[in-house]
Amino acid sequence: MKSGGSAWSGRRFGRSARFAWAGLRQTYTSQPNFRIEVWCAVFAVGAALWLRVSVAPIVLCCALVLALELVNTAVEAVVDLVSPQWHALARTAKDAMAGAVLVAAVGSLGVAAAVLLPALWARLT
Repeated sequence: MKSGGSAWSGRRFGRSARFAWAGLRQTYTSQPNFRIEVWCAVFAVGAALWLRVSVAPIVLCCALVLALELVNTAVEAVVDLVSPQWHALARTAKDAMAGAVLVAAVGSLGVAAAVLLPALWARLT
Protein backbone atom coordinates (compact mmCIF):
# COMPACT_ATOMS: atom_id res chain seq x y z
CA MET A 1 0.00 0.00 0.00
CA LYS A 2 1.33 3.44 -0.89
CA SER A 3 1.87 5.84 1.97
CA GLY A 4 0.60 8.85 0.00
CA GLY A 5 3.59 11.07 0.75
CA SER A 6 5.14 12.61 3.81
CA ALA A 7 3.64 11.91 7.20
CA TRP A 8 3.42 15.68 7.66
CA SER A 9 1.49 16.23 4.43
CA GLY A 10 -1.68 18.27 4.81
CA ARG A 11 -3.29 16.30 2.00
CA ARG A 12 -2.51 13.00 3.72
CA PHE A 13 -3.83 14.30 7.04
CA GLY A 14 -7.03 15.53 5.38
CA ARG A 15 -7.59 12.17 3.73
CA SER A 16 -7.04 10.34 7.02
CA ALA A 17 -9.40 12.73 8.81
CA ARG A 18 -12.12 12.06 6.20
CA PHE A 19 -11.76 8.31 6.77
CA ALA A 20 -11.96 8.83 10.54
CA TRP A 21 -15.10 10.99 10.26
CA ALA A 22 -16.65 8.38 7.96
CA GLY A 23 -16.00 5.75 10.63
CA LEU A 24 -17.56 7.94 13.30
CA ARG A 25 -20.62 8.62 11.13
CA GLN A 26 -21.01 4.94 10.25
CA THR A 27 -20.78 3.91 13.88
CA TYR A 28 -23.15 6.65 15.04
CA THR A 29 -25.78 5.69 12.47
CA SER A 30 -25.47 1.92 12.88
CA GLN A 31 -24.81 1.41 16.61
CA PRO A 32 -27.54 2.42 19.08
CA ASN A 33 -25.20 2.03 22.06
CA PHE A 34 -22.73 4.48 20.53
CA ARG A 35 -25.49 7.05 20.08
CA ILE A 36 -26.55 6.61 23.71
CA GLU A 37 -22.94 6.97 24.87
CA VAL A 38 -22.41 10.10 22.75
CA TRP A 39 -25.45 11.78 24.30
CA CYS A 40 -24.46 10.66 27.80
CA ALA A 41 -21.05 12.25 27.15
CA VAL A 42 -22.69 15.49 26.02
CA PHE A 43 -24.84 15.47 29.17
CA ALA A 44 -21.89 14.69 31.44
CA VAL A 45 -19.68 17.43 29.98
CA GLY A 46 -22.61 19.86 30.13
CA ALA A 47 -23.21 18.96 33.77
CA ALA A 48 -19.52 19.46 34.58
CA LEU A 49 -19.57 22.88 32.94
CA TRP A 50 -22.81 23.85 34.71
CA LEU A 51 -21.45 22.70 38.07
CA ARG A 52 -18.10 24.43 37.40
CA VAL A 53 -16.02 21.36 38.21
CA SER A 54 -12.98 20.04 36.40
CA VAL A 55 -14.07 18.92 32.96
CA ALA A 56 -10.85 17.01 32.19
CA PRO A 57 -11.67 13.72 34.01
CA ILE A 58 -15.18 13.72 32.53
CA VAL A 59 -13.91 14.32 28.98
CA LEU A 60 -11.21 11.67 29.41
CA CYS A 61 -13.69 9.06 30.64
CA CYS A 62 -16.14 9.89 27.85
CA ALA A 63 -13.38 9.64 25.25
CA LEU A 64 -12.32 6.26 26.67
CA VAL A 65 -15.83 4.82 26.52
CA LEU A 66 -16.46 6.16 23.00
CA ALA A 67 -13.08 4.96 21.73
CA LEU A 68 -13.67 1.48 23.15
CA GLU A 69 -17.13 1.39 21.58
CA LEU A 70 -15.54 2.23 18.21
CA VAL A 71 -12.99 -0.56 18.71
CA ASN A 72 -15.80 -2.91 19.75
CA THR A 73 -17.67 -2.12 16.53
CA ALA A 74 -14.52 -2.74 14.49
CA VAL A 75 -13.79 -6.04 16.25
CA GLU A 76 -17.36 -7.23 15.71
CA ALA A 77 -17.18 -6.34 12.01
CA VAL A 78 -13.89 -8.17 11.54
CA VAL A 79 -15.09 -11.22 13.48
CA ASP A 80 -18.27 -11.34 11.39
CA LEU A 81 -16.19 -11.04 8.22
CA VAL A 82 -13.76 -13.85 9.03
CA SER A 83 -16.23 -16.10 10.85
CA PRO A 84 -19.75 -15.72 9.40
CA GLN A 85 -20.84 -18.95 11.12
CA TRP A 86 -21.12 -19.21 14.89
CA HIS A 87 -17.83 -20.08 16.55
CA ALA A 88 -16.88 -20.18 20.23
CA LEU A 89 -13.76 -18.07 19.67
CA ALA A 90 -15.75 -15.47 17.74
CA ARG A 91 -18.15 -15.23 20.65
CA THR A 92 -15.23 -14.93 23.08
CA ALA A 93 -13.71 -12.06 21.08
CA LYS A 94 -17.03 -10.19 20.89
CA ASP A 95 -17.89 -10.77 24.55
CA ALA A 96 -14.44 -9.70 25.73
CA MET A 97 -14.63 -6.50 23.72
CA ALA A 98 -18.11 -5.75 25.04
CA GLY A 99 -16.76 -6.40 28.53
CA ALA A 100 -14.02 -3.82 27.97
CA VAL A 101 -16.65 -1.22 27.07
CA LEU A 102 -18.66 -2.17 30.15
CA VAL A 103 -15.63 -1.83 32.46
CA ALA A 104 -14.88 1.62 31.02
CA ALA A 105 -18.51 2.69 31.33
CA VAL A 106 -18.78 1.56 34.96
CA GLY A 107 -15.47 3.25 35.77
CA SER A 108 -16.72 6.41 34.09
CA LEU A 109 -19.83 6.34 36.23
CA GLY A 110 -17.59 6.14 39.29
CA VAL A 111 -15.58 9.14 38.13
CA ALA A 112 -18.77 11.05 37.33
CA ALA A 113 -20.14 10.29 40.79
CA ALA A 114 -16.91 11.40 42.48
CA VAL A 115 -16.61 14.60 40.45
CA LEU A 116 -20.21 15.64 39.85
CA LEU A 117 -22.22 14.50 42.87
CA PRO A 118 -20.44 16.61 45.53
CA ALA A 119 -20.81 19.73 43.37
CA LEU A 120 -24.45 18.90 42.61
CA TRP A 121 -25.15 18.34 46.31
CA ALA A 122 -23.51 21.65 47.18
CA ARG A 123 -25.54 23.46 44.54
CA LEU A 124 -28.83 21.92 45.67
CA THR A 125 -28.33 22.55 49.39
